[in-house]
Amino acid sequence: METRDRFATITAARGQTVKVHLAARAIEEESQLALRRATGSFRAAVTRPGFADAFDRDFGGLPQHRVA
Repeated sequence: METRDRFATITAARGQTVKVHLAARAIEEESQLALRRATGSFRAAVTRPGFADAFDRDFGGLPQHRVA
């Protein structure tokens, strides 16, 4: 079975076109790439000296977890 036939079968079962399905997948993939970049940037930022202190100062720190 060809790849296009597989997509045609999948999208027909979902009541959509291959074009609509691929457009939605492209958006999902772009979002995942952006999230991975943002995660990497955040991880790099939190390792900088003074980051946690500045966060606490500017945003009041992390919420305190209470054990019930």
